[in-house]
Amino acid sequence: MWKSIAFLLIITALSACTNPKQQTISEEEKAALMLLGDSISIEIQNVLLQNVGEAIQKGGTDYAVEFCNIQAMPLTDSIADHLKVYIQRLSDKNRNPDNAIQTQMDSIAWEKMKSEKTDFTKQDKNGEVYYYKPILIAMPTCIKCHGGKNDISESTQKIINQKYPNDKAVGYQMGDLRGMWKIKLKEN
Repeated sequence: MWKSIAFLLIITALSACTNPKQQTISEEEKAALMLLGDSISIEIQNVLLQNVGEAIQKGGTDYAVEFCNIQAMPLTDSIADHLKVYIQRLSDKNRNPDNAIQTQMDSIAWEKMKSEKTDFTKQDKNGEVYYYKPILIAMPTCIKCHGGKNDISESTQKIINQKYPNDKAVGYQMGDLRGMWKIKLKEN
Protein backbone atom coordinates (compact mmCIF):
# COMPACT_ATOMS: atom_id res chain seq x y z
CA MET A 1 0.00 0.00 0.00
CA TRP A 2 2.76 2.45 0.93
CA LYS A 3 4.46 1.73 -2.40
CA SER A 4 1.32 2.79 -4.25
CA ILE A 5 1.08 5.98 -2.20
CA ALA A 6 4.77 6.75 -2.73
CA PHE A 7 4.36 6.05 -6.45
CA LEU A 8 1.40 8.45 -6.68
CA LEU A 9 3.31 11.15 -4.77
CA ILE A 10 6.28 10.84 -7.13
CA ILE A 11 4.01 10.98 -10.18
CA THR A 12 2.31 14.08 -8.74
CA ALA A 13 5.71 15.70 -8.11
CA LEU A 14 6.80 14.87 -11.64
CA SER A 15 3.63 16.37 -13.08
CA ALA A 16 4.26 19.58 -11.19
CA CYS A 17 7.85 19.71 -12.46
CA THR A 18 6.98 19.03 -16.07
CA ASN A 19 6.65 21.89 -18.50
CA PRO A 20 5.20 20.57 -21.78
CA LYS A 21 7.41 22.96 -23.78
CA GLN A 22 10.53 21.99 -21.83
CA GLN A 23 12.73 19.55 -23.73
CA THR A 24 15.33 18.80 -21.03
CA ILE A 25 14.39 17.66 -17.57
CA SER A 26 15.21 19.74 -14.50
CA GLU A 27 17.48 18.50 -11.72
CA GLU A 28 14.39 18.21 -9.47
CA GLU A 29 12.59 16.08 -12.02
CA LYS A 30 15.71 14.00 -12.63
CA ALA A 31 16.02 13.29 -8.89
CA ALA A 32 12.35 12.27 -8.72
CA LEU A 33 12.74 10.05 -11.79
CA MET A 34 15.81 8.39 -10.26
CA LEU A 35 13.80 7.55 -7.12
CA LEU A 36 10.90 6.28 -9.19
CA GLY A 37 13.14 4.14 -11.42
CA ASP A 38 14.96 2.70 -8.43
CA SER A 39 11.71 1.76 -6.68
CA ILE A 40 10.31 0.12 -9.82
CA SER A 41 13.53 -1.83 -10.50
CA ILE A 42 13.66 -3.03 -6.88
CA GLU A 43 10.04 -4.16 -7.07
CA ILE A 44 10.46 -6.08 -10.33
CA GLN A 45 13.78 -7.59 -9.21
CA ASN A 46 12.19 -8.78 -5.96
CA VAL A 47 9.21 -10.30 -7.79
CA LEU A 48 11.47 -12.14 -10.24
CA LEU A 49 13.87 -13.37 -7.54
CA GLN A 50 11.01 -14.54 -5.34
CA ASN A 51 9.40 -16.45 -8.20
CA VAL A 52 12.68 -17.99 -9.36
CA GLY A 53 13.49 -18.93 -5.76
CA GLU A 54 10.13 -20.64 -5.43
CA ALA A 55 10.70 -22.46 -8.74
CA ILE A 56 14.09 -23.69 -7.51
CA GLN A 57 12.53 -24.91 -4.25
CA LYS A 58 9.78 -26.66 -6.17
CA GLY A 59 11.91 -28.43 -8.76
CA GLY A 60 15.54 -27.33 -8.69
CA THR A 61 17.38 -25.34 -11.32
CA ASP A 62 16.01 -27.52 -14.14
CA TYR A 63 12.50 -26.42 -13.23
CA ALA A 64 13.63 -22.82 -12.72
CA VAL A 65 14.93 -22.63 -16.30
CA GLU A 66 11.58 -23.92 -17.57
CA PHE A 67 9.80 -21.39 -15.33
CA CYS A 68 11.93 -18.46 -16.53
CA ASN A 69 11.43 -19.45 -20.16
CA ILE A 70 7.66 -19.25 -19.76
CA GLN A 71 7.09 -16.73 -16.94
CA ALA A 72 9.91 -14.14 -16.71
CA MET A 73 8.67 -11.91 -19.54
CA PRO A 74 4.96 -12.10 -18.56
CA LEU A 75 5.85 -11.26 -14.93
CA THR A 76 7.86 -8.24 -16.09
CA ASP A 77 5.09 -7.17 -18.46
CA SER A 78 2.37 -7.49 -15.79
CA ILE A 79 4.30 -5.24 -13.39
CA ALA A 80 5.00 -2.77 -16.21
CA ASP A 81 1.28 -2.71 -17.08
CA HIS A 82 0.32 -2.26 -13.44
CA LEU A 83 2.77 0.64 -12.98
CA LYS A 84 2.08 2.04 -16.48
CA VAL A 85 5.74 2.02 -17.52
CA TYR A 86 7.83 0.12 -20.06
CA ILE A 87 10.40 -2.29 -18.56
CA GLN A 88 13.18 -4.29 -20.23
CA ARG A 89 16.14 -6.34 -19.07
CA LEU A 90 19.06 -5.93 -21.48
CA SER A 91 22.50 -7.47 -21.81
CA ASP A 92 25.26 -8.03 -24.35
CA LYS A 93 25.30 -11.63 -23.07
CA ASN A 94 21.59 -12.31 -23.22
CA ARG A 95 19.85 -15.62 -22.74
CA ASN A 96 16.53 -14.58 -24.24
CA PRO A 97 16.95 -12.94 -27.68
CA ASP A 98 14.35 -10.32 -26.66
CA ASN A 99 16.82 -9.07 -24.03
CA ALA A 100 19.60 -8.25 -26.50
CA ILE A 101 20.85 -4.67 -26.74
CA GLN A 102 19.49 -3.38 -30.05
CA THR A 103 19.37 0.41 -30.13
CA GLN A 104 22.21 2.91 -30.30
CA MET A 105 20.94 4.60 -27.12
CA ASP A 106 20.99 1.26 -25.28
CA SER A 107 24.49 0.51 -26.58
CA ILE A 108 25.72 3.84 -25.24
CA ALA A 109 23.94 3.19 -21.93
CA TRP A 110 25.51 -0.29 -21.75
CA GLU A 111 29.02 1.10 -22.24
CA LYS A 112 28.38 3.59 -19.44
CA MET A 113 26.94 0.80 -17.27
CA LYS A 114 30.02 -1.38 -17.80
CA SER A 115 32.37 1.37 -16.70
CA GLU A 116 30.35 2.98 -13.89
CA LYS A 117 28.04 0.15 -12.68
CA THR A 118 25.56 2.67 -11.29
CA ASP A 119 22.04 3.78 -12.14
CA PHE A 120 21.29 6.83 -14.27
CA THR A 121 18.63 8.45 -16.43
CA LYS A 122 18.95 9.20 -20.11
CA GLN A 123 16.69 11.44 -22.18
CA ASP A 124 16.29 10.72 -25.88
CA LYS A 125 15.87 13.30 -28.65
CA ASN A 126 12.07 13.05 -28.36
CA GLY A 127 12.17 14.02 -24.67
CA GLU A 128 11.39 10.53 -23.39
CA VAL A 129 13.27 9.64 -20.21
CA TYR A 130 14.67 6.18 -19.46
CA TYR A 131 16.10 4.87 -16.22
CA TYR A 132 18.97 2.37 -16.40
CA LYS A 133 20.20 0.27 -13.49
CA PRO A 134 22.78 -2.52 -13.30
CA ILE A 135 21.78 -6.13 -12.74
CA LEU A 136 24.59 -7.85 -10.86
CA ILE A 137 25.21 -11.48 -10.02
CA ALA A 138 24.50 -11.01 -6.34
CA MET A 139 23.54 -14.46 -5.04
CA PRO A 140 25.29 -17.83 -5.28
CA THR A 141 22.04 -19.30 -6.63
CA CYS A 142 22.43 -17.16 -9.80
CA ILE A 143 25.66 -19.00 -10.61
CA LYS A 144 23.74 -22.29 -10.87
CA CYS A 145 22.24 -21.08 -14.16
CA HIS A 146 24.63 -18.29 -15.19
CA GLY A 147 28.03 -19.51 -13.98
CA GLY A 148 30.76 -21.50 -15.68
CA LYS A 149 30.62 -25.09 -16.92
CA ASN A 150 31.51 -26.44 -13.47
CA ASP A 151 28.75 -24.39 -11.81
CA ILE A 152 25.79 -25.48 -13.96
CA SER A 153 24.55 -29.05 -13.63
CA GLU A 154 24.50 -31.17 -16.77
CA SER A 155 20.70 -31.52 -16.72
CA THR A 156 20.21 -27.75 -16.27
CA GLN A 157 22.66 -27.01 -19.09
CA LYS A 158 20.74 -29.41 -21.33
CA ILE A 159 17.47 -27.56 -20.66
CA ILE A 160 19.16 -24.18 -21.20
CA ASN A 161 20.47 -25.43 -24.55
CA GLN A 162 16.98 -26.64 -25.55
CA LYS A 163 15.13 -23.49 -24.48
CA TYR A 164 17.81 -20.99 -25.48
CA PRO A 165 19.93 -22.41 -28.32
CA ASN A 166 21.83 -19.11 -28.72
CA ASP A 167 22.41 -18.55 -24.99
CA LYS A 168 25.26 -16.21 -24.09
CA ALA A 169 24.33 -15.66 -20.42
CA VAL A 170 26.95 -17.90 -18.83
CA GLY A 171 30.46 -17.62 -17.46
CA TYR A 172 29.56 -15.18 -14.72
CA GLN A 173 31.00 -14.97 -11.21
CA MET A 174 29.68 -13.31 -8.07
CA GLY A 175 29.55 -9.53 -8.45
CA ASP A 176 29.71 -9.54 -12.25
CA LEU A 177 27.53 -7.19 -14.27
CA ARG A 178 24.86 -9.47 -15.77
CA GLY A 179 22.72 -6.86 -17.53
CA MET A 180 20.73 -3.70 -16.95
CA TRP A 181 17.18 -2.61 -16.33
CA LYS A 182 15.70 -0.13 -18.78
CA ILE A 183 12.52 1.59 -17.63
CA LYS A 184 10.74 4.26 -19.66
CA LEU A 185 9.60 6.76 -17.06
CA LYS A 186 8.47 9.75 -19.06
CA GLU A 187 6.92 10.08 -22.48
CA ASN A 188 6.88 13.30 -24.35
